[in-house]
Amino acid sequence: MQNHFKVVGISFKNAPVEIREIIALDASLIGNLLTEFRDILGLEESLIVSTCNRTEIFYSDVEDRSRDIIALIAAKKGLGKVDSYLSMFKSITDGFEASAYLFRVALGLEAQVIGDLQIINQVKQAYQLAADHNTAGPFMHRLLHTVFFANKRVFQETAFRDGAASVSYASASLVRTISESFVDPRVLVIGLGEIGEDLARHLSEETFTVNLCNRTNEKSQSLGAELNLDYIAFEEVKKSLPNYDIIISSVPVKDFINADDLNNKEVGIQYLIDLSIPRSIDPEVDSLKGVSVYNIDEIQEKASKAVEKRIAAIPEVESIIAETMEGIKEWSKEMLVSPTIQKLKNALEDIRKDELQRHLKNASPEMEEFAEKLSKSLTQKIMKLPVLELKAACKRGEADSLVEAITDIFQLDQETARK
Repeated sequence: MQNHFKVVGISFKNAPVEIREIIALDASLIGNLLTEFRDILGLEESLIVSTCNRTEIFYSDVEDRSRDIIALIAAKKGLGKVDSYLSMFKSITDGFEASAYLFRVALGLEAQVIGDLQIINQVKQAYQLAADHNTAGPFMHRLLHTVFFANKRVFQETAFRDGAASVSYASASLVRTISESFVDPRVLVIGLGEIGEDLARHLSEETFTVNLCNRTNEKSQSLGAELNLDYIAFEEVKKSLPNYDIIISSVPVKDFINADDLNNKEVGIQYLIDLSIPRSIDPEVDSLKGVSVYNIDEIQEKASKAVEKRIAAIPEVESIIAETMEGIKEWSKEMLVSPTIQKLKNALEDIRKDELQRHLKNASPEMEEFAEKLSKSLTQKIMKLPVLELKAACKRGEADSLVEAITDIFQLDQETARK
C-alpha cells in the first residue's frame, strides 16, 4: 500500500454540530484550500469531503501534516488559535487504513444514516474539485475510480442501499411518490430544524415547486438562497396552505394546522405529512374530503425497516471492501516502481533518438521509417524484462534493491539530473 496516503478531519462521531458548522467548507473555499495545500504545504495529492456530518481531508505526503492542514483551515475560517480545535480532529496515517476508510465513507458505512445515498455523490463532487485544481494524482485517480466501481457492486449485489433509512429521506421518497399524482405539484416545507432542513436538501433538485417556511424568516431566506428555493413568510403561512398540494410540517406546536386552515382549498386532493412530536397537524384534518395525512410513526416505521435491511447487509459491503483492498494492495505496490519504469523508458528513448540522429544523417525517408520502427521495437523488448522483474519484486516485497540496481546500471539519477 502506498504509505503516503493519509486522512485528517472531524465528523459527527467526534465533533458536535456547532463545531462541524464552524469547520464546514463551501466549494469556493475548498478550491482555495486545495490550491494552497499543493502550493504552500507541498502536498502531493489532496481531496476534501465537506458535508453537514463531516469535513475530512485525504492527502498524500511522507509526513503527517495534520497540524499544518488544520492550521491552514483555521486561518481561512478566521478561527484563531489552532490548538483549540486539534483535539476534535482525528487522523489516520497508515496508507492502507486511510484508503479503507475512504471506502467506508463513500459507501455509507461511516454515515450518520447507515447507507446514506447522498455521500457517494458528495465524494464524486469532492473528487471533481480535486481534479479541477490539479490535486488528484495517479494514486488518487485510481483509488477513487476503484471506490466508484465498488459502489456499483454494493448497489447491484447487496440490499445496503435499499429503502429510505432516515425520517427526512423517507419523507422525501414519499413526497416524490405522491407528486406523481399531480401535473404541476406545489410542495411546502414548514419548519427548518434538522429534519426539515434535511428534507429541503433532499427535495432541492426536484423539478416540481418546493417552498420553505420557518418561524425565523432569516433561516428560510438563507437556506432558500443556498438551495435556490423560494420561501414564504411565517406570518403568511396559514392563509397560504390551501395553495399547496403537499405540505410537510415539522413545527413542534400541537395542532399548528387544523381543519379551518384548509377549508379554502379548491376542489382537488391534498396530502399532509406530520413530522412533529407533539403532532402539528390536528388529526381531524384527515377526515376532510380529499385530504390525506401521514404521521411520524408511519414515516419512522418505513425508515426503521430500511435500516434493518441495511444493517443486515453490512457484512456483504465489508466483504466487497476487503476484496477490493486486496487489489489495491497489488497495484499500489506497483506504483512504487512506476517512477523507475518511466525513468528507464525515458533513458532508452533518449539513447534511441541519439543513435538514430547519429546514424541517419544522409538516409532516405524509407530508411528513416524502417529504422524508426525497428529501434522502437528493440527498446520495447529491452524494457519488457526489467518491467516484469520490477513488478514481480513488488509482490515479493523486494522492489527496493532492484530499483537501486537498475538505477545504477542505467545511471537514471544522472539522466534525471541532466534533464
